[in-house]
Amino acid sequence: RCLPSKLNAPTIEVYRCTDEDAILMLLTARSNDQRQQIKAAYKKAYGKDLVSALKSELGGLFETLIVALMTPRGTYDASQLHKALKGAGTDDEVLIEIMASRTGEEIKDIIKVYKKEFGNKLEKDICGDTSGHYQKLLVILLQVDMEAEIDEGKIEKDAKDLYAAGEGKFGTDEEKFINILGNRSVEHLRKVFDAYKKIAGCDIEESVKGETTGNLENLLLAVVKCVKSVPAFFAESLYKSMRRAGTDDDTLMRIMVSRSEVDMLDIRACFKKMYGASLYTTIQVLFSHHSTLMQPQ
Repeated sequence: RCLPSKLNAPTIEVYRCTDEDAILMLLTARSNDQRQQIKAAYKKAYGKDLVSALKSELGGLFETLIVALMTPRGTYDASQLHKALKGAGTDDEVLIEIMASRTGEEIKDIIKVYKKEFGNKLEKDICGDTSGHYQKLLVILLQVDMEAEIDEGKIEKDAKDLYAAGEGKFGTDEEKFINILGNRSVEHLRKVFDAYKKIAGCDIEESVKGETTGNLENLLLAVVKCVKSVPAFFAESLYKSMRRAGTDDDTLMRIMVSRSEVDMLDIRACFKKMYGASLYTTIQVLFSHHSTLMQPQ
């Protein structure tokens, strides 16, 4: 049970018996791009796949974490979506989290990687596992061709249309919510939400909760929250994952890994502001038996 003592591209030095703390420290001190270089250097030096070698030496949550860290970001997201769609039933929470929070460029990369890795179109798999207005919004989010600019002439109209589609009528025009929230830029929607609050006297979240249900409601809320603040969205998701009966290790690990090089410092700041506690300390206290696995980088 031995691994190299120094996993550092471009050279890899002598073997030593497996040291999980050393593996963790080495890999978390590198960026994802650097970890890919280490993986390539290991293959060149030893003719073996580093991820397979690590999996043979590790186990449990630690193995899952290390494999996730060694996976390119786009591939990691694609694999999480594939798992959510192809497992027993559909993991809508994962589907909603990724589709609502990723940028247009990230979605494009995910679509390309998904096709390459799993031999099928992501849109086709989503359509095979979802239905109705929920499916329609997911497909719209996949198109990543939303307007990039703020259209000042549409702000007031969009706000009024959203009000008329929900609070201002008996019943709900889900199509209007979907078309506006799915096809406008983040900057534009922020202004629309401000205008909406003046017209309706409440936040758009309250209207979404009152006018929609189920997966459509959850997806619309995720889109709205990510428009307002992606770090705040993930801070809330992390908090909920640690407050459920039985910690949601999958959600906690997925967010920590996928956001570690994107906006983790912002997520930590939002967590402290929203919940009055340090994310680092919260994880340490709640997961003292394996806290070193999950500490923010």
